[in-house]
Amino acid sequence: MDLQAVINGSSSNSNGVSKEVFRQTLVKTLQSRLFYIPSFKIYRGVAGLYDYGPPGCAVKSNVLAFWRQHFVLEENMLEVDCPCVTPEVVLKASGHVEKFTDLMVKDEKTGTCYRADHLLKDFCEEKLENGFSLPVEKVTELKHVLAVLDEFSANELGSKIKEYGITAPDTRNSLSDPYPFNLMFQTSIGPSGLNPGYMRPETAQGIFVNFKDLYYYNGSKLPFAAAQIGQAFRNEISPRQGLLRVREFTLAEIEHFIDPDDKSHPKYGDVVDLEFLMFPREEQISGNEAKKLRLGEAVSKGIVNNETLGYFIGRVYLFLTRLGIDKEHLRFRQHLANEMAHYAADCWDAEIECSYGWIECVGIADRSAYDLRAHSDKSGVPLVAHEKFSEPREVEKLVIAPVKKELGLAFKGNQKMVVEALEAMDEKEAIEMKATLESKGEVEFQVCTLGKAVTIKSRMVSISKEKKKEHQRVFTPSVIEPSFGMGRIIYCLFEHSFYMRPSKAGDEQLNVFRFPSLVAPIKCTVFTLIQDQQLEEVAKQISKSLTAAGISHKIDIAGNTIGKKYARTDELGAPFAITVDTTTTVTIRERDSKDQIRVPIEKVVSIVKEVTDGQSTWAGVKTQPHSSTSTKDHGLAKASKLFGAGDSIYIYMIPAKRVLAGVAMFPDLNVAL
Repeated sequence: MDLQAVINGSSSNSNGVSKEVFRQTLVKTLQSRLFYIPSFKIYRGVAGLYDYGPPGCAVKSNVLAFWRQHFVLEENMLEVDCPCVTPEVVLKASGHVEKFTDLMVKDEKTGTCYRADHLLKDFCEEKLENGFSLPVEKVTELKHVLAVLDEFSANELGSKIKEYGITAPDTRNSLSDPYPFNLMFQTSIGPSGLNPGYMRPETAQGIFVNFKDLYYYNGSKLPFAAAQIGQAFRNEISPRQGLLRVREFTLAEIEHFIDPDDKSHPKYGDVVDLEFLMFPREEQISGNEAKKLRLGEAVSKGIVNNETLGYFIGRVYLFLTRLGIDKEHLRFRQHLANEMAHYAADCWDAEIECSYGWIECVGIADRSAYDLRAHSDKSGVPLVAHEKFSEPREVEKLVIAPVKKELGLAFKGNQKMVVEALEAMDEKEAIEMKATLESKGEVEFQVCTLGKAVTIKSRMVSISKEKKKEHQRVFTPSVIEPSFGMGRIIYCLFEHSFYMRPSKAGDEQLNVFRFPSLVAPIKCTVFTLIQDQQLEEVAKQISKSLTAAGISHKIDIAGNTIGKKYARTDELGAPFAITVDTTTTVTIRERDSKDQIRVPIEKVVSIVKEVTDGQSTWAGVKTQPHSSTSTKDHGLAKASKLFGAGDSIYIYMIPAKRVLAGVAMFPDLNVAL
């Protein structure tokens, strides 16, 4: 049983294993082996909070280490570490205080709260999954609702909930109308309580407010990228789905600052030929499925807005697939028009399919210059870049000047959002607006944050072009932002790596995690075949050498059978097991194939390191001639305790008489000479 079989079989596979059974088996294994557990469990826990145990910490640490290698080191990024507690003024400037909300509904009798969009999504998915006799028109309608769910306003969500008769899941009581709930945890800084703050909902703002210093540190040159890994906090309305939706989580975010007039990337050619599942907004609205596209084609056709955004989409794809995410269950979905903030040029989510469906794990957005402008306006500190000219240039500048008094009279409390939308217009849109205002006196203008169009009159905004000589160009950089939800990625990795296979006797199913060596919590285990003082000393010496080489491992010299030891190590996802059965040679077993090779003790650490570091593959190691000495101390005579029927052994340079004697002892083995 594995995720592939479960997903391909929709609700259940050919063996009758449902997604829920698969997930329960996985979660039970993860919690019993202490990958993660509910926080404060002895006090019955708190929804949306989880602790990582030893193997979970190791997996997380390995994923973060690879993230640093793949992005921070290879892209020469500047890493920062900022506080989790953030003053209110910062998050007011960024818009989080006003806009960082989800739509919530309440059970009208008990007061229990639910995410409105989650209830509607669950209803539609359940109907589609179980409604075999639904009319074609109804199926089309439900699929369309799912496709545009993120675009729904509070009124549209409330209308659908009432139309479909959706009630509170636990009590079947009626629900309130949807209303916004701010997801940030509020606190105060200092004992007076007069300096309000919040636990940060993202790590990005710490990078934006430090832009001026980072720009100087980088030699006042663009482009450059800053990165941060840290905890973020969101007071989820109704946490569910385990590690996928939690109240405290680890984010890894990159802010790549770039000239808005030049969004090319020097390393774009490295990813241009990658081909993977992409889900452009036109395909979503049309009700079509994601399809494989060559990244270069998507950029050249304008499906992806620019080269730098495309470059990071490609790099994210390589990061996730190298971690162990199945590329057939990974897609990049473009945000629909109403999902994007008014200032965003383009935005894509890397979504991973698991037993819960398609889960957003990475967001890759072109946020234009909004964030730096917002903090410049609020703080009074210009967060800008400079391009010096060799000779003065006469330049023509487009100036958009909203008349705030007139906009305030017309739009009152919505004035700020209208002003922001006007100021964020690109040159083409502004020129078109100017022409319409001059000919008609008014124009319909879409304000995404309001979710509607408003009427702008000529007295409300001034749009003009000015000519002047400049010695340098001063501009606010645009930002390309990849943002990684590490907990979600790790959970999806658990699902993509987990499978079950029958035991040697065929009487039970054994759990296995097929983690790549890159992320495995331990790289190998060291066993003794039997309890024997000489073998135990050899095992301890190998363990000491593995530690010196920086290879994480576990040593087990207890008296359990070798089969049970293998089962335990497979359940932790260790790629290799070293079994000491002589004082001169050992066997190395590979987890998924169960193939084994015999090597001299002095070579075992270098071989394991070579494979776990990615310098060689298991297939390559198997074909190498490993010289071996006599096995007379504890040799093949005891191998019946080590191997089982169906296992493959690769034996190198052992005297023929010993090999033949071993084959005669257990004929069920496949022996490769």
